[in-house]
Amino acid sequence: MPYGKNLKDQTCQRFASEKDFKKYKTTIEEEEEYQPWISNGFIVYAGFDYREIIKEAEKEADILILDGGNNDLSLLMPDLLITVADPHRAGHEVSYYPGFVNFLMADVIVINKVDSAKEEDIRSIESNIKKYNPKAKVIRATSELIVEKPELIKNRLCLAIGDGPTLSHGGMKFGAATLAVNKYHGILVNPKSYVIGSIKETYNKYPHLEKELPAMGYNKTQIKELEETINKVKCEIVVDGSPANLKNIVKINKPIINVDYELGENACKKLTAILKEHKLI
Repeated sequence: MPYGKNLKDQTCQRFASEKDFKKYKTTIEEEEEYQPWISNGFIVYAGFDYREIIKEAEKEADILILDGGNNDLSLLMPDLLITVADPHRAGHEVSYYPGFVNFLMADVIVINKVDSAKEEDIRSIESNIKKYNPKAKVIRATSELIVEKPELIKNRLCLAIGDGPTLSHGGMKFGAATLAVNKYHGILVNPKSYVIGSIKETYNKYPHLEKELPAMGYNKTQIKELEETINKVKCEIVVDGSPANLKNIVKINKPIINVDYELGENACKKLTAILKEHKLI
């Protein structure tokens, strides 16, 4: 899903590498959605003309994967619908639209982050599955952190940065960056007193925000304000847990450590078996 003022230029976009980010003048929010796929070798189509996107994507792919991020419903009737539920936001699976619709229609529901969530929240989601979609196959999954140079975190003052929409209107207080800082015994710095402009407005609008800075960047002005905020924070290390690669977007006066995550091995095996069952691999 692209963001921009001129929708005619964003009807059907194709991203094959990070070079295409400059071509289409993407925002941080767009790169947060596209970067993980591109890093894993996928071609990404985005835009507003769904018919054109399907037409173009079918020319070079045998299998199409729609990543709606719970902001969208499937463009086509899927052969397999997988919905991910987050126990750090237990209850959101039935209180957000169209997320609840995806929850109702899912063939498979993956309850992610079970290694860092409370058991009571995991069971709450399982209870909602039994109530609303008892036919769905359920997979409990860990979210494995991948931290660049974790030894640099220990005992250092760290600014944790996470996915903007997740931390703002998504309702989360923290993400992978905070988990990485805690795991490797860093010291979290609170950025609240350093935020400026629209970043400050974001904190005022979403009072649940605490020590993890949302990587807000819907336009050039906001990206610049994010950059200035980061550079103002008195810390030794910036821990970037946003899906976008901030190193390529903003100029930071401190070392940046990237944090990524991937599905745990056990859940991968279960999903692979389901994909084989549906003859998708």
